[in-house]
Amino acid sequence: MGLFERFLTVWVGLGILAGVGLGLLTPGTFQAIAGFEIAHVNLVVAVFIWVMIYPMMIQIDWTSIKDVGKRPGGLVLTLVVNWLIKPFTMAALGVLFFKYVFAPWVDPQSATEYIAGMILLGVAPCTAMVFVWSRLTNGDPLFTLSQVALNDSIMIVAFAPLVAFLLGISAIIVPWDTLFTSVVLYIVIPVILAQLWRKSLLKKGQAHFDATMEKIGPWSISALLATLVLLFAFQGKAIIEQPLIIALLAVPILIQVFFNSALAYWLNRAVGEKHNVACPSALIGASNFFELAVAAAISLFGFESGAALATVVGVLIEVPAMLLVVRVVNASKGWYERG
Repeated sequence: MGLFERFLTVWVGLGILAGVGLGLLTPGTFQAIAGFEIAHVNLVVAVFIWVMIYPMMIQIDWTSIKDVGKRPGGLVLTLVVNWLIKPFTMAALGVLFFKYVFAPWVDPQSATEYIAGMILLGVAPCTAMVFVWSRLTNGDPLFTLSQVALNDSIMIVAFAPLVAFLLGISAIIVPWDTLFTSVVLYIVIPVILAQLWRKSLLKKGQAHFDATMEKIGPWSISALLATLVLLFAFQGKAIIEQPLIIALLAVPILIQVFFNSALAYWLNRAVGEKHNVACPSALIGASNFFELAVAAAISLFGFESGAALATVVGVLIEVPAMLLVVRVVNASKGWYERG
């Protein structure tokens, strides 16, 4: 892991502090930024999100999908956890905690927005960061690449309908034009352009490709931090008035991380998959494509929404939570293989 990735939580914390401070000092500046939007999609954020996800999209080799049959058991379990379990358990946890457990401390409107943010996190399985987690567990690189490519292919067609379905269940009005604009803007177009650039880079040799990836790698975290500064500049007043909300949001998100990783890990063991397949299978189900979730939350509900805040809390706890999962699956290798 590079310096940025290893201390992502630290940078996120500093971004939060900077955003809150700037928002309180110069609120007019950020209100002006919020006005640059089309179909409720903020153009400033769109630029940051593109810079954020572009290096990840370029690294994905979509031709690896042809190899999915080499590890069918692990891939089937990955798809089941990512698309048939995780979105629904995340929505259920959101409703459980913010409609019932935390109801005395959260007003109904905010609770609804927090649930929406958690749904957006749950419907966006991890992409690039799963390569980091897999490498830390000695995961099968071919399997990791195959599952990321397959999950991203599914996300292109399933993200919008599944989000709309779950938001509908949670009694949230779905702005369809904004939702589809977000999918096209943050998934379809970057995927196409990134793959064209990938082919162009690879024509010049693997060494040139690797050198380019090393140069543009820091773009993702830098753009993420810039987005967080904007987000917390709008959320600053609410956070100062209600600091407890960060801790409340972290509870169901952490439960989701540990539940889905444990479930995928155990299911892989039950069907007899190798440990180096079970690890990336468990890790992709536990982590999130938080860049997409943040972008969609801003587009659908706005900078100042509880949904945007919920997705940002997902970013805040992602690295420490996933490093804990990595430690557990590494430490339990003996137990896993005895099964």
